[in-house]
Amino acid sequence: MKKETWKELTIGTINLDAGNSVKNLTGTWRSGKKPQFIEEKCIQCFFCWLYCPHSAILVEGGEVKGINYDYCTGCGMCSVECPPKEKAIIMVKEEAKLAEGGAE
Repeated sequence: MKKETWKELTIGTINLDAGNSVKNLTGTWRSGKKPQFIEEKCIQCFFCWLYCPHSAILVEGGEVKGINYDYCTGCGMCSVECPPKEKAIIMVKEEAKLAEGGAE
């Protein structure tokens, strides 16, 4: 999928392509930190799922199973809302990777 540049985007807040959120991988917006899910500490309170603004919490079979990094922006809301006694989600530094063929 080719990403639009800022010059190609529609001016204003008009969404000419309704339902496009699934194909816009917002995970590329992360700014150096990402959540790390520690499954054995999770008490299945679903606060992370409830408060995640990008629907990046993976739920399978009625249980939280991890984080979809394609959509996670690294905002940290899941970590903030995770009960402090258990802390099944912590924020960790993410190493930036250069695109293939990029300058080093």
